[in-house]
Amino acid sequence: MSDPILAVEKLDKTFVTPNGRVHALQDIQLTIRRGEFVTVIGPSGCGKSTLLKIIAGLDAQYEGNVLLDGEKIVKPSIEKGFIFQEHRLFPWLTVEKNIAADLSLKRRDIRAKVDEFIEIVRLKGFEQAYPRELSGGMSQRVAIARALLRNPKVLLLDEPFGALDAFTRSHLQEVLLDIWQRNRTTMILVTHDIDEAIFLANRVVIMNPRPGTIKKVITVDLPYPRKKSNTSFQQYRHMVLNEFEKVDELELVDSSGI
Repeated sequence: MSDPILAVEKLDKTFVTPNGRVHALQDIQLTIRRGEFVTVIGPSGCGKSTLLKIIAGLDAQYEGNVLLDGEKIVKPSIEKGFIFQEHRLFPWLTVEKNIAADLSLKRRDIRAKVDEFIEIVRLKGFEQAYPRELSGGMSQRVAIARALLRNPKVLLLDEPFGALDAFTRSHLQEVLLDIWQRNRTTMILVTHDIDEAIFLANRVVIMNPRPGTIKKVITVDLPYPRKKSNTSFQQYRHMVLNEFEKVDELELVDSSGI
């Protein structure tokens, strides 16, 4: 994980609204290494999702540079997979067809890859199920498999487990970590959950609001798999919390119960 894959250089973003100009991001400087898992955490309104959408190419109106393998990002592409909080599956397609999407399952290579990812995201036996027959967690696994099938250089996840119950969320964190360890796809995940941020990441990016700035980047030097109840894990958790003056104003999730 030594060579950089993504570089964000002096990024500024301002929205023009009927009520005036909103300075969303200011002087964002961030380098992501190939194969790295980075989480971004901060209060609502700090620009986390805006940053992710710019990296995805969904918003090209910004100042500064956002480079993927040295090329400026100006539009969406298959090189950048994006997972929303809502799964956004096609309701008229089965699990395997949702994963394949515009790719033909009649092609042997596509058929083999779809079968492989169904196994990886633990949906074996549900190939012919429709989205209405799936739980929220299962639907998100389909969305992750669909994105990974395109072999993106970077997978961007915008609070993908935010609407799920605690048990399902914890399970999917483990599934996502397993996928990352298997494939070493570069991943950037936005979250409000402190424990989720530490459980998954090589580095945690902490953001300040209004305008959004990077307050600190913490390297998580813990082996995988991680136990959220361990003293070392809790030390990192307190390290993140200590970066904020008033934790109760952050709207961050304390999922540890501590």
